[in-house]
Amino acid sequence: VLSFIIFICYIASLAASFMMAPLLEFLLALFLFFAYASKLNEKFKGVYWPLADFLRCVTAAIIYFAISIAAVSKYSDGASKAAGVFGFAATIVFAVDFYITFNDLVTFLKQGSSDSPEGHKTE
Repeated sequence: VLSFIIFICYIASLAASFMMAPLLEFLLALFLFFAYASKLNEKFKGVYWPLADFLRCVTAAIIYFAISIAAVSKYSDGASKAAGVFGFAATIVFAVDFYITFNDLVTFLKQGSSDSPEGHKTE
């Protein structure tokens, strides 16, 4: 939702060149939301879903931080300032999501390493 609000703010501002980053992030978040909601993560075991979510969070936090600094410092209209402020809030939200997803990723990878072929031979 925050990505969509930032996208709308950038459309209405003079910094419309920054609108592609929030749009792509919104679409990626929407895809991953529907993938988890429709249990695609259980159907496609070959895809490391926590890693995909982790990479999305990391790149989103970095990109939102960069374009928010540019929008706040370079443009003087209200919509650009609002998009920058929402972008800083999104940076914090994605950093927290990055931390939570990192813990899930570590748990996921530990479960994967316990399913080694050597463990199945002893059984």
